[in-house]
Amino acid sequence: MGTPEFAVGTLKALVEGGYRVVAVVTQPDKPVGRHGSQLQPSEVKRYALEQGLPVLQPEKMRDPDFLEQLRSYEADLQVVVAFRMLPEVVWDMPRFGTFNVHAALLPQYRGAAPINWAVINGETTTGVTTFFVDHDIDTGRVILRRPFDIPDEADVEYVYDGLMHLGAQAALDTVDMIVAGDGRVEAIAQEEMAVDGPLHAAPKIFKETCRIDWSLPSKRVYDFVRGLSPYPGAWTTLCREGEAPLVVKVYKTAKCPEKTWAGQPGEIVVEKNRLYVSTGDTLLRIDTLQAAGKKRMDAAAFLNGMRGVDSGRME
Repeated sequence: MGTPEFAVGTLKALVEGGYRVVAVVTQPDKPVGRHGSQLQPSEVKRYALEQGLPVLQPEKMRDPDFLEQLRSYEADLQVVVAFRMLPEVVWDMPRFGTFNVHAALLPQYRGAAPINWAVINGETTTGVTTFFVDHDIDTGRVILRRPFDIPDEADVEYVYDGLMHLGAQAALDTVDMIVAGDGRVEAIAQEEMAVDGPLHAAPKIFKETCRIDWSLPSKRVYDFVRGLSPYPGAWTTLCREGEAPLVVKVYKTAKCPEKTWAGQPGEIVVEKNRLYVSTGDTLLRIDTLQAAGKKRMDAAAFLNGMRGVDSGRME
């Protein structure tokens, strides 16, 4: 059960590992195009159809027809990766239960966007967790956890790719453990697990979530940008005298601890075709950005094609 590309890694590993995948459950096709007249299948559906696997796409997980069809496959085990909350009638159906592959080291970063929030918060380590699904989101008994290092220069795409592959292997190992134990496997309640520091949540990210707060220290802004790069992208508004405000997405920055600045957060400094913005402590260099309606470009190209940047500010 899964929808985005992240879930394809696990499905592919199960198929190529010789496991008998009897069916795939994914979200209904999504309307796209100017009038929503075209339907776009999920990445999981694309792969499943390529492999000749049956695909179920319920609008509602409690739909009687869907439940009857799902039950007809007589699955021993259900594997969930980046899908949706399941009712008990679904997760309790297989004789071995249902486990989820979560892209964080639970109980940290429960929620819909664990990869983004781990990078935004400047974590140096994250990982994947497999756990049995129960009534609440991301709270079930943990089967195994695998750590993953986050380099300081890594953006969310790097971590996403790494966790996709790590999660696929963790899923295979978890299936093997469950099968070897005929459904009985040691799993630890999250309440019994030791946690260093406070628990961080990973709520869904919306457009307003992605707006840059230039009053934060430069390291916080730096982590915020890479935690949203390349998607959905951190954004700010370029304000210039005599020009309409312009929304700009920022994809890559560089820390400049030696460049202190006494100005207000958001003030722009241009030096030798390099673009800096003042934060709560030092200047932060903007390396890659994209103005609304334009292509993504480096800072030099942006400065060459945009008037009045050096006298403007980011808000």
